[in-house]
Amino acid sequence: MAKPFPFQIRNLKPHEAEKMKAFSGERGGFVRVGPKGYVLTQGFRDIAAEIYNLVVRLSDVYVVSYARSGTTWTQELVWLVANNLDYETAKSVLLTDRFSFIESTMLFHPKLLAELEERLKNNEVKLKQLGAFSHSILRKVAAAPSPRFIKTHLPLSLLSPKVLDAKVVYVARDPRDATVSFYYLCRSSRNAGFDGDFKTFWHYFINDLHYWTPFFEHLKEAWEKRHHPNLLFLFYEDLKKDLSHEVRKVCKFLGKQYTDDQIAVLCDHLDIKNFKYNASVNNEIWKELGLMFPKEGFIRKGKSGGWRDYFDEEMTAQAAKWMEENLRDTDLRFPHLQ
Repeated sequence: MAKPFPFQIRNLKPHEAEKMKAFSGERGGFVRVGPKGYVLTQGFRDIAAEIYNLVVRLSDVYVVSYARSGTTWTQELVWLVANNLDYETAKSVLLTDRFSFIESTMLFHPKLLAELEERLKNNEVKLKQLGAFSHSILRKVAAAPSPRFIKTHLPLSLLSPKVLDAKVVYVARDPRDATVSFYYLCRSSRNAGFDGDFKTFWHYFINDLHYWTPFFEHLKEAWEKRHHPNLLFLFYEDLKKDLSHEVRKVCKFLGKQYTDDQIAVLCDHLDIKNFKYNASVNNEIWKELGLMFPKEGFIRKGKSGGWRDYFDEEMTAQAAKWMEENLRDTDLRFPHLQ
């Protein structure tokens, strides 16, 4: 019997809701969820219990992250390691079809969907593709054969209490870099449609007025479980510094063994110079469906430390203080800060 969703879902306070109107693509507004007040769209109300009650299989593999933390990169890495380096399928089947994004429906308000469907009404193929992104994916996941590959930006506490019966790969990234990347995505995607400048975006982010925030609570939930045998905690910065080393970690975690030559080929496949132009992962289909403006790209520069090009002195000092305060009660440290 399905259990009720155990956490309170409440509307934002009026002054918070007013600020978040800057995300003009989100037509229904936002809510806070649970004791930590995670910010999600109103659409989460409709799927919260279904996600919480999703039956976890021992063969499931989850990739969990805060948004723009190297999620897509990690998904492709995990899928290939788990599927015996099947590059043929990886290149011919979209990553979004290989990995189900379980809360994706909350990002597609009915008004936005209606507008997109009107634009595509004479193209049955594109309408079907739009439906795969926007219609409830949870029934599809529930009926899918094993092994299932599942992506989410939700914190562990909002997933099934049995999620760690499955394999969970969590990837974390310096919030300054993650924010820069997320700014460009929210500015270019119709379902977020952020209207402000980067400084405003950053201010909202550190004040927990942003999708899936509070950021550090999200990370700390996973960090506290990092010694669990079914959770592998990765840092984006480590993946950038020594990809082959991190690939071997993933292989060990998923019970796979590959030769040095095979790992070298995988690392080349994942190299940003190739990854950025890989049609199965770079979400060019978003542009075709009208979800993303034509000039923007889903995969950006794949850099660490690029935030320095966007932060002025005030923001740099503000970020240092914010990070210090949030890391004070934990031994979580980003690799470059150790």
